[in-house]
Amino acid sequence: MARDPAFVLRYLTEVEELAEDVLAARQQIVDLDVKRNRNREALRALQKDPEPDGKAMVCFGNMFIELPKAQTREMLRKDQEQLDEEINNLRKELRVKVNRLFEAQGKAELKGFNLNPMTAEEMKLINRILEG
Repeated sequence: MARDPAFVLRYLTEVEELAEDVLAARQQIVDLDVKRNRNREALRALQKDPEPDGKAMVCFGNMFIELPKAQTREMLRKDQEQLDEEINNLRKELRVKVNRLFEAQGKAELKGFNLNPMTAEEMKLINRILEG
């Protein structure tokens, strides 16, 4: 049962490209999560600061700029929201990429991988049912 070498090469190339996409998406999620954690640390440091008014030194690329703390907090909050959204989008895309990779490898789709968390309203309804 000899296979055509060109077919095998195309198959292996396709699987390798899909695997690279999965690994790149995972690494991007990790990098964004590190940035999100740094922002969270900065926000916490600003909240703990005994002098709430005044200015804070903020690093933009390779230079530091002194900005009012209120403006700095707002910038960090907006950046956190943007990072959360971007990470969630990447995670959704990662699910699709992993399924494509498994499909190309001839494996079954992962079960439980497409689960979504329950909303607060759904949790309240479940708790009502369980209590009464």
